[in-house]
Amino acid sequence: MVETRIFPTKDEGAAHAARIGAQAIRDAIAARGTARIVVATGASQFELLAHLVAAPGIAWNRVTAFHLDEYAGLPVTHPASFRAYLRERFLAQLPEKPVFHEVDGEAPDLAAECARLGALVRQGPIDVCFAGIGENAHLAFNDPPADFTTKEPYLVVTLDEACRRQQLGEGWFPSLEDVPTRAISMSVPQMMESRLLILVVPDARKAKAVADSLEGVVTPHTPASMIQRHPDCRLYLDPASASLLKNRPA
Repeated sequence: MVETRIFPTKDEGAAHAARIGAQAIRDAIAARGTARIVVATGASQFELLAHLVAAPGIAWNRVTAFHLDEYAGLPVTHPASFRAYLRERFLAQLPEKPVFHEVDGEAPDLAAECARLGALVRQGPIDVCFAGIGENAHLAFNDPPADFTTKEPYLVVTLDEACRRQQLGEGWFPSLEDVPTRAISMSVPQMMESRLLILVVPDARKAKAVADSLEGVVTPHTPASMIQRHPDCRLYLDPASASLLKNRPA
């Protein structure tokens, strides 16, 4: 089930999404003494993370956080490094530090890195997964056609040109040739295992992907269409990203 909400601005949508996610984290800690989450990167997550780290009443030292994806071979010193992004915008902003499992895209053996992360993520349920939807409807770095049947929590994936052009357009790289062609990504089936899936998807450039994902058929050629089968998915849009929906929520 996808609960879709449209907010006047992307900041208002991100603020509401952070409140819902923060409450789920607090509830998990109250119930089990710990919470396990997944955090994402990219331009769509700026406001979400800013509101999440400011949320009151979260015992962050009782949280285990997983990193959604990372470019293969990109140094952590590079401006586009997702590890650097999360260290700056997430970890450095918290008064108490969670256990944080980074995706090491510089690992000499990427398959071994996927296995390491997979063993860690299988140790318990994921309470909240924060993510976005790409311009080509990718989830994490699962470009079309995505693997909907894998049993592996993390995969080495090839990035298609549409995905790489999105990264270029967002200003992370000086040229298309500089955008890596491979990455480590959490798989779509693993994302679907999260108890709560929160997707913040603003901007007009995401409008077609949003419409295809919500109102089209569920297909690997539209990776985010799989959210239609998630039992508790919350999708936060702005008027621009919702502009192509035929059935807009009231």
